[in-house]
Amino acid sequence: MAELISSEQAMEKLGALMYDACADKGTVVYLSGDLGAGKTTFVRGFLRKMGYQGKVKSPTYTLVEPYELGVFTLYHFDFYRLNSAFELEYMGIRDYFHDNAFCLVEWPEKAQDLLPSCDIKVHIAIQDDARQVKIEANTQRGKDVLQRFKAA
Repeated sequence: MAELISSEQAMEKLGALMYDACADKGTVVYLSGDLGAGKTTFVRGFLRKMGYQGKVKSPTYTLVEPYELGVFTLYHFDFYRLNSAFELEYMGIRDYFHDNAFCLVEWPEKAQDLLPSCDIKVHIAIQDDARQVKIEANTQRGKDVLQRFKAA
């Protein structure tokens, strides 16, 4: 599935729609694209739909930013500055991925060997003043999420 996004608000709405599609269970979403493509904006929309109203920043230096929201936790990862797999082992990366958590991962290709497979892949490409967003399902859970997403 591909979509052309023309504004920051539209990217946030896309993130909100993704939350609606997977709100009943934890989901792993990989977000890829160049710097400034809108990955964190997508995460912001997801979080806003979950009810979070605070500032959303990319955890470029901390690697992960947790958001405790009701029965779910959202872990926002950014591996852009990841230097070695040791950093992920040290932070206990495997402990973050469970059924009561949404895990949204920016720059997953930098850590893919240590991450569980994703349910949904979101690739954002910059096209002039717009963004081309391609969304793919990678698991059965991802296929179910994508089907609900398309219906919305």
